[in-house]
Amino acid sequence: QVQLVESGGGLVQAGGSLRLSCAASGSIFSINAMGWYRQAPGKQRELVAIITSGGSTKYVDSVKGRVTISRDNAKNTVYLQMNSLKPEDTAVYYCNVLARPDAQTRGLIMYWGQGTQVTVSS
Repeated sequence: QVQLVESGGGLVQAGGSLRLSCAASGSIFSINAMGWYRQAPGKQRELVAIITSGGSTKYVDSVKGRVTISRDNAKNTVYLQMNSLKPEDTAVYYCNVLARPDAQTRGLIMYWGQGTQVTVSS
């Protein structure tokens, strides 16, 4: 099994910055895409950013220009640098990883972190 441990959430004023980290550990044969989702109260979970094993990235329109996703393959860690934060960025942020836990598993399995709260005050 793959475990994901997130860190870096917290309370910040509008215009501030936060950096989220998510480290994958456990039985890992290979990791494909890594990403971040968020869920605000009363809303559906949405994709914030994703990065492939080759380094290609994709962002939701609402964070483009303010957020950067990156990964350290040697550490099996994905980061989300968030700048110019807005109150509407307030949500629980979830790390998401597509991985093969072992060589015998042909397909990719999706794993989720426990979530980290990001609160942006106005």
